[in-house]
Amino acid sequence: MSKTDKSPSLLARPTLWLVLSVIAGGMVSTVQWQHPQAFMIAAGLASVAAVFLVLAAFLAGRRTNAGPDVSVLAEALDNSTDGYLVTDIDGAFIYSNASLHRLLAFAGANDAGRRVLSIEAIVKALDDGDGEQVARLQSSLRDAGTGHVEFAVRRREVNSEWRRLTVSPIKNKAGSVTGALWRVEDITSSTEVEAIRRAEEDRISDMLDLLPVGFFSADKDGILLYVNQTFARWIGLPPERMRGMAFADLIAEVDGEEEIILKDTEGRTFAIALEQSQKDDPLGDVAYTRSIVLRDLVWLDPARDARDEAAAVDAAGDPGALGTADGGQVMWLYDEAPVAIIKLDLNGVINDCNRAFTKLIGIHRDNCVGKPFADWMAKEDRGDLTACMSKIVMGISRGAQLEIRLPASGDRELVTDAYVRPIVDRDNDVIGLALHLINMTEQKNLEVQFTQSQKMQAVGQLAGGVAHDFNNLLTAMIGFCDLLLQRHGPDDPSFEDIQHIRQNANRATNLVRQLLAFSRKQTLQPVRLEVPDLLSELSNLLRRLIGETVELVIEHGKSLPAIKADRGQFDQVIINLAVNARDAMPGGGTLTIRSSDTRLDASVQRGHDLMPAGRYTLIEVSDTGEGISRENLDRIFEPFFTTKDVGSGTGLGLSTVYGIIHQTGGYIFVDSAPGEGTSFSIYLPAFEDEALLSAPEGLATGPAAAPVPADLTGQGTILLVEDEGAVRMFAARALRNKGYLVLEAENGEAALDTINGQDQKIDLIVSDVIMPGMDGHTFVNLVRQELKDVKVILMSGYAEETFRDEIGRDSSIHFLGKPFTLKDLATKVKTVLDGR
Repeated sequence: MSKTDKSPSLLARPTLWLVLSVIAGGMVSTVQWQHPQAFMIAAGLASVAAVFLVLAAFLAGRRTNAGPDVSVLAEALDNSTDGYLVTDIDGAFIYSNASLHRLLAFAGANDAGRRVLSIEAIVKALDDGDGEQVARLQSSLRDAGTGHVEFAVRRREVNSEWRRLTVSPIKNKAGSVTGALWRVEDITSSTEVEAIRRAEEDRISDMLDLLPVGFFSADKDGILLYVNQTFARWIGLPPERMRGMAFADLIAEVDGEEEIILKDTEGRTFAIALEQSQKDDPLGDVAYTRSIVLRDLVWLDPARDARDEAAAVDAAGDPGALGTADGGQVMWLYDEAPVAIIKLDLNGVINDCNRAFTKLIGIHRDNCVGKPFADWMAKEDRGDLTACMSKIVMGISRGAQLEIRLPASGDRELVTDAYVRPIVDRDNDVIGLALHLINMTEQKNLEVQFTQSQKMQAVGQLAGGVAHDFNNLLTAMIGFCDLLLQRHGPDDPSFEDIQHIRQNANRATNLVRQLLAFSRKQTLQPVRLEVPDLLSELSNLLRRLIGETVELVIEHGKSLPAIKADRGQFDQVIINLAVNARDAMPGGGTLTIRSSDTRLDASVQRGHDLMPAGRYTLIEVSDTGEGISRENLDRIFEPFFTTKDVGSGTGLGLSTVYGIIHQTGGYIFVDSAPGEGTSFSIYLPAFEDEALLSAPEGLATGPAAAPVPADLTGQGTILLVEDEGAVRMFAARALRNKGYLVLEAENGEAALDTINGQDQKIDLIVSDVIMPGMDGHTFVNLVRQELKDVKVILMSGYAEETFRDEIGRDSSIHFLGKPFTLKDLATKVKTVLDGR
């Protein structure tokens, strides 16, 4: 403050420092209540506040005007995210900061002008139960009481906001309570997290309580800390009654180390097998144990069982009369456990597995025991498991949890949560590893399917929209080039320049076609195809593409079913995959294309796709190249995503493959890991009809559907409806040059006005499909109600299949895909008008 300022220093204002000290004290009590481990930090903050109080008293005693300006402290208090309210002992307003009015706006608080807000107003604004709690806090102040209450505001079905209101008494020098400090916190986020945590705890507790085996936890002295309902039911006591009991009190007798006999409350006994683990505290002592109780099952002694078996064989005279005990094996829940359990040696080879595992992956036990577990894993997960196993064997870690994908029978891919734990001998040396696998496939597939479908739908819509707009631009570019070429022949100096423009426009057309392939909105002409014949015909081209350093191996399965696909698009899929494989093997390698017959008896979920039951032709394209990292696998089919160097690729190759396969009705999956090559698996539905397919039914497919007329001139009135001005200008000029009378309209509404204003007959309507306002579908349907015989050509940058449902299978409605040339347009118009 300035030297001429006569007002007392802020440091000398006892009210401010009283508020600060109580706030600091409140922080101590609140932190201690919420997080005991952070109590010392809060206590330190309170000590800092006390130092400031001493400094304030000292400076106030000096009564100098040159004391430091601590307005910044008051500003910090006012800008705190927590709200603070100081009241007298009856709850009347004394002081509040800005955050209080924001957090309690529901109670009529108003930040502008700092409206007075009393405890009475807060009580009235809350629900009855919450208001009563606040009133009780106010009443307890006279006895120096403290406390807090939590309540919801802006109650809705979701997204309620939560507040915590804490009160601390303010005392005078005599120790009498003269007022109160009220602190308001926004605990919405922590409340939501706590609700999620409680729900998860309830779910896990429910699962643990109702396990088909007993479970309990005890401290280092054997005092029961937790007992599940199953074990409590066996003993005959409620779980809460058993907590605090000693486990030793439940034991009736112990038969050596092999058998424990427990006694229930009615005096009945039963044998159990006990499997335990423990949690150590930081000092290395036992904090608590975790124990599974298996009723009427015991650990078997191999030596004893061998003697018993020999005696039984002698008595029965039949070695098969009794089952044998594999030395050291446990005849308990192992085989009948609801989760898959695998025992591995230190090299990762399967020593044993239970029935749940063989059922999970659909194989016989003899087909997996003695083989590396990595053979049953997806390539990209092998490195993670190997790293976890190494840490456990070396003693760095006592266990691990990770996600593992397992290819299973029937072309399934399972997603499991794997829990890896060591198996130790009596000397506590690690002699193997135990894996518990929980099948999470359904849950994971739902999550991935939803996320992937949302992402691919958004990207597909974007790609399709961009391609549609580019097709309009390319139609105008190519069209005007054709008009220029009519006036500038080969001898004209401009001829070559125009040709260059046209050639680059055609290159752009190919890129747009790839975008449409990904968005599944391109025009396909599926026919019946034999995969072995197609691959054999492509082999020479593929060998030239991949070069001499890459060996091409093609393997055909027997009795493959035919498929229904577009021949050109099928070739593009195989070529794209082969080129990608070549680029992944710069030093050479092997490209294998294998075809086989696959039948699914039931629907199979793999990745984010659900393949229906049926017969498929499987085409696998595998290479021995660099492989694909796990983080790139999820993005491998996205448009413009590429791992190649800048300028080495467009990032549209695999997205084109993805779109073609899915538009054909098939599925494609990728399996890869760095350094282990890549394998693409394509499933195409079998086509059983022996008749050769023609072009798709419904709309005509373009100029190729009929011979090109030698004379493209004609007569008649054509209504041209196109919202893109450049496309409309080119098409109108092109048709007028061929002798037609052309009426133009920029949208459906304008076209209807043109029809109503014309007396002469309209022979043909050429209309765009996607237009602002009234689209082409609606316009055609309205026109056909009055002009039933009028012929129609619909134009679009999308494929005709996109509009098949809207315009029906009317043979008089034809389709012209964009971009088109002058010759394409003239040929289509001539063909339709002549009725060919």
